[in-house]
Amino acid sequence: MDLKPNFFKYYNTPLLLVITSALFYTFFAYDLQRTDYTKLVALYLALFFLFFKIVHLFKTNTKALTYFAFGFRAILILAIPNLSQDFYRFIWDGRMILQGFNPYLYNVASFINNGVFPISQAQELYNGMGVLNASHFTNYPPINQLCFVIAGLLAGKSILGSVMVMRLLIIASDFGTLHFGSKLLEKLNLRSNHIFWYILNPFIIIELTGNLHFEGVMVFFLIWSLYLLQIGKWQWAGFVLALSIATKLIPLIFLPLFLQWFWRQNPYEKTKKWIPTLSVIAKLIGFYAVVGITTLLLFMPFYSSEFINNYSNTVALWFQKFEFNGSLYYIAREIGYRFRGYNEIAIIGKAIPIIVFVFVLCITFFRKNKTTTQLITAMLIALTFYYFTATTVHPWYIATVLILSVFTKYKFPLVWSCVMIVSYLAYININKADKSENLWIIAFEYVIIYSVFIWEVFIKKASKLEA
Repeated sequence: MDLKPNFFKYYNTPLLLVITSALFYTFFAYDLQRTDYTKLVALYLALFFLFFKIVHLFKTNTKALTYFAFGFRAILILAIPNLSQDFYRFIWDGRMILQGFNPYLYNVASFINNGVFPISQAQELYNGMGVLNASHFTNYPPINQLCFVIAGLLAGKSILGSVMVMRLLIIASDFGTLHFGSKLLEKLNLRSNHIFWYILNPFIIIELTGNLHFEGVMVFFLIWSLYLLQIGKWQWAGFVLALSIATKLIPLIFLPLFLQWFWRQNPYEKTKKWIPTLSVIAKLIGFYAVVGITTLLLFMPFYSSEFINNYSNTVALWFQKFEFNGSLYYIAREIGYRFRGYNEIAIIGKAIPIIVFVFVLCITFFRKNKTTTQLITAMLIALTFYYFTATTVHPWYIATVLILSVFTKYKFPLVWSCVMIVSYLAYININKADKSENLWIIAFEYVIIYSVFIWEVFIKKASKLEA
């Protein structure tokens, strides 16, 4: 349907919702401080309610939904992110590469503390990212770094200019996710308008476009890869999956789950003998080889012995040092305190990767993952389990869970994307000297999430998301 006079005649009330949403996005981007918790939650919940209504009211008009989704993103173009400081490090890394430095070999503080300013606006970037971020080596993979470099090339002396460039890259990725996500839904005989539960979601617009988290780029490559796999182009699927891994490492968790998808053509299946043919084995090995070799080649320009040490140690911080918005981990930590009394993360953090790996292997071999829908559902379950056990769950991490749910029967990630806003309230404390998280708020968040999850997965059969 075209946006003609009849459109405005029949959609005047829904358009009022759209205009209200646009105003709220404007307030969110340009008139909100992170510490203004009441306004933060009120605006977000209002936007989520409006989003839900808009998707339902325009469910047959995907063209209009597309215009709205990217119109809302356009509102944020000139905004400096107000809920995250990470973008300062992004800019730093990109400009360091352009100056000939390997960003994996130097932390920011090593320069600033010695009075060395290797790039434009170095002091301002250091002040913006904060001491904690500046004291660690970068953990952003090569494709992520490429985005930072593009920002440095096009806006090497302007923080706002760099923000705008990175934001446009993320928006372009969302266009790609919309395109390939819609096509994949059609291939799976699902309604293509389901993709708007991701594309139009205020969580995605605010956390990715607004706060410049590159999960959006990683998601684009992941969905593109799954689409290529669905249409039989497994070689290209492996290549694009490697691009996703080289943007954010999280798709590594999915690699074992592809095994059954390749073995589904096993001619011995009817006799219950799981004996794949040589051609099937060759395809499986070829797929993993493409993923592995491409990923290694993308990291190769930064390779050195120091890189391996620095990068592995930085990644380990997320398991053994950092704690934020955990759920099962916080329970295990509390139990551990009863027995040992201190530094539980050093012990539990080492166990989490092993537990997650074993869980993924169980899903790989003991659950049917032969169709693309089953494969994506397995990915959703595996990633959900990881985040349920993780020591650190930043709000934007949920983007991958949300996009995977679009192709399944489960709704709990949609609820998760709504209630995740309360994680920003975790550090509300009457006593400002107390820097610990408010565990009552964390508990409130996860009681809702786990309730919906348990209801859908264990109590009732998950129903399709009606649009």
